[in-house]
Amino acid sequence: MKTIDDLQVAGKRVFVRADLNVPLDGTTITDDGRIRAVAPTIAKLAERGAKVIVASHLGRPKGAPDPAFSLAPAAERLGELLGADVAFATDTVGDAAESVVAGLADGQVAVLENLRFNAGETSKDDAERGAFADRLAALADLYVGDGFGAVHRKHASVYDLPKRLPHAAGDLIATEVGVLKKLTEDVKRPYVVVLGGAKVSDKLAVIDELLGKADRLLIGGGMAYTFLKAKGYEVGISLLQEDQIPAVTEYMERAEKNGVELVLPVDILASADFPDLKTKAPADFVTVDADQIPSDKEGLDIGPKTRELFASKIADAETVFWNGPVGVAEHPDYAGGTTAIARALLNCDGFTVVGGGDSAAAVRALGFDENAFGHISTGGGASLEYLEGKTLPGLAALED
Repeated sequence: MKTIDDLQVAGKRVFVRADLNVPLDGTTITDDGRIRAVAPTIAKLAERGAKVIVASHLGRPKGAPDPAFSLAPAAERLGELLGADVAFATDTVGDAAESVVAGLADGQVAVLENLRFNAGETSKDDAERGAFADRLAALADLYVGDGFGAVHRKHASVYDLPKRLPHAAGDLIATEVGVLKKLTEDVKRPYVVVLGGAKVSDKLAVIDELLGKADRLLIGGGMAYTFLKAKGYEVGISLLQEDQIPAVTEYMERAEKNGVELVLPVDILASADFPDLKTKAPADFVTVDADQIPSDKEGLDIGPKTRELFASKIADAETVFWNGPVGVAEHPDYAGGTTAIARALLNCDGFTVVGGGDSAAAVRALGFDENAFGHISTGGGASLEYLEGKTLPGLAALED
């Protein structure tokens, strides 16, 4: 896979497929981690004299313009990080985009409006997607893929566009792939994987793959209650996917057969009321053993004994991968478990990876120093699919 160091970019129009898909509260960015992650690639290209055209999606608009999903706030924040003016085109391939790109001087940067405002970006029809990629290709001379959070999508700007232009991977994608190789090739052991998040169905494929690779799997978050139910425990009104119990049962049996330590919560913070995430009003909860969740209550975080147990299982690890909060970390009363996982990674001398998505956002929201971890990924879904052994369309396109 070529990198941007292999490209001659001076005086060239360089299309950078970034991932500026940041959370917004109105027009206020609440977590700029993805913008900060791609800014060094953009700055490097500009410093080398490229005319940099940055494009991304944000949210899930319905293939048409929607002001709620505008990239204007992300473009403004990128300019602040670069310490330079960043032009903003109010469309993707129309008059505004053509005019803004034509007006770029060497070393200047522009951001196009949300790619998903055009139905061709996400179309499952190859011809429609290709037609949109053709129009994007007309804006540029070179393509740089650096939106790791989108490389698992077969979208026009991710998969079709690099086939139409000389292309290379940006520094962020090169780093992300290098980290993932450390998790899949010649892994240093013990190898511990911490999986959280809401639905066990989202993690079945990666669990299936890791049962042949990891030494320990620590399971928390909403997905843990399907495992606990499979063990015959009462889980009350906790998040449960009953249709996944047979698969979960088979995985627990296979883990034991393969010598993989599969560790479940031993105590839980449970409440009859889901917490108010807007005002973050104090929550009313009880701490109970994992097999004693009251029938009218919902598990919302791992308890103190589980936090100690999980930390002890991480302590001697040489490699740790963590994906997904282990509780409702947006609320301070249920952030203790996720905080404990983050601290356990910080106290571990091994190579620690926070696998993007909600876990990366939680680390930042809880005030941890990002540089203290081995790596914080910008793509939770992409990381998981890579670990599952899948071919990621965006990476395959860059390897041509």
